Amino acid sequence: MRVLRKRFILAFVLLLSTASIVQAKKEKKPNIVLIFADDMTYESLGCTSNGEVMTPNLDRLRSEGTYFSHAYNQGGYNGAISMASRAMMNTGKYLWTAMDEVQGHLDSSHQNWPAGVAPYVPVKPTGPVTLWSQYMKEAGYETYMTGKWHVPISAKGVFDHVRHVRAGMPNQSKEGYERKFIKGVTDVWTPTDTIYGGYWKGGKHWSEVLKDDALDYIDDAEHQKKPFFMYLAFNAPHDPRQAPQEYQDMYPLDKVKVPDTFMPLYPYCEEMGAGRSLRDERLAPFPRTRRSVKVNRKEYYALITHLDAQIGQILDSLEQSGEMDNTYIFFTADHGLAVGDHGFIGKQNLYEASIRVPLIMVGPGIMKNKQVDGMVYLHDVMATALDLAGSDGVNKVDFQSLLDLAEGKTTKTRKAIINCYIGCQRMIRTEEYKMIIYPNANIVRLFNEVSDPLEMHDLAQNPKNIPLMKDLFEQFKTLQQEVRDPLDMTPYFNYFINTLN
Repeated sequence: MRVLRKRFILAFVLLLSTASIVQAKKEKKPNIVLIFADDMTYESLGCTSNGEVMTPNLDRLRSEGTYFSHAYNQGGYNGAISMASRAMMNTGKYLWTAMDEVQGHLDSSHQNWPAGVAPYVPVKPTGPVTLWSQYMKEAGYETYMTGKWHVPISAKGVFDHVRHVRAGMPNQSKEGYERKFIKGVTDVWTPTDTIYGGYWKGGKHWSEVLKDDALDYIDDAEHQKKPFFMYLAFNAPHDPRQAPQEYQDMYPLDKVKVPDTFMPLYPYCEEMGAGRSLRDERLAPFPRTRRSVKVNRKEYYALITHLDAQIGQILDSLEQSGEMDNTYIFFTADHGLAVGDHGFIGKQNLYEASIRVPLIMVGPGIMKNKQVDGMVYLHDVMATALDLAGSDGVNKVDFQSLLDLAEGKTTKTRKAIINCYIGCQRMIRTEEYKMIIYPNANIVRLFNEVSDPLEMHDLAQNPKNIPLMKDLFEQFKTLQQEVRDPLDMTPYFNYFINTLN
């Protein structure tokens, strides 16, 4: 009888203990993980590239959550677009305000501003800026960071745990800019040769180093009482596009497609600041050749698939930790990349491939295998995380939480988004139309995004579209005020419109 009583008491204690653990997990704030890629266009997932790119782990992640098909970067205040994007992601502020808060001055950002335009002199902030990780710490989170930072504020000063803080990009060798891409001619640079450094610097591929850091962080977080916030920022698939041979072999060159938008030379590339002297554009010769685009794409895809393999191990580790039922995962990239789209190799242009990124959200209550087609900014991720964390920071940032969209509580998104690139390019995108302005060329371009999603048919030269362009321009000016864009586009827009009359 005593034995039975002891067993009953033990079972009851175990039941109470289990119930306490379950209750504690329910009361604990959710964990939040950002997996942040670099230079990754929206068309680079297996499920968005008709299978041309192999990303089984990211495809699996998408099926487990909500995919935002029209997520955009808001622009760049210098040639390093990721610097501006990461400033926005970490401050939660729109482009020009984010620049003010992390830099307080333009550096070389005034380059290529049209003649006669007064240089933009932002007001240096009077107090310290609060970054995403600091909001999370204030909300009770243990914070972890590894990988690309590219924000002129010390990562070690704003995260609890920091491992490898990487630069804006792995070093690109001079040989990487000297490639000819001629069939039968030995290439001066190969993606698997460790002699060129880059991702191979240090002896282990940087994507694998970051994955190892992430696995260690997950193990450490299991022993913490606090919820965790992890900022896992890969450099991949930014150039130099280096991946192991097995991943190169997955993409035979004769199977890699040239985009339908291919052109040897974009007509306004110099006026818009994306010409022969721009670093990114020097990765293929001018004029572009189909072979140069195919080789760049082959190496880009290989690096993405290698990245996907590392992400798969991170996801597996999170599942094994027992924390997945209380963890939200975001996957996105800081901006897209052309890799041959419209004659460009880099991202300093305002076509969809360069400004639009994949964005996936997974977690408790998030719709599974769903797609939201409305327009969002990729930096809305930061506001969403603050919303989930119960931080009052969500009311202090410019971007908007995506939580209600991901939970299916609303379908309302932005009616229009804006994009700026230094003084050379401006854009407004609505659900149906995109209008781009090149002030240094006095040129306006207009595309119907519904009937012409590849943006191959410019409608701006048709005088019948003047009322439409004027309406878009008024919307554009409103958005300019919202993001504090200092460049008055009126004289350039009016000049173009007058040429049509």
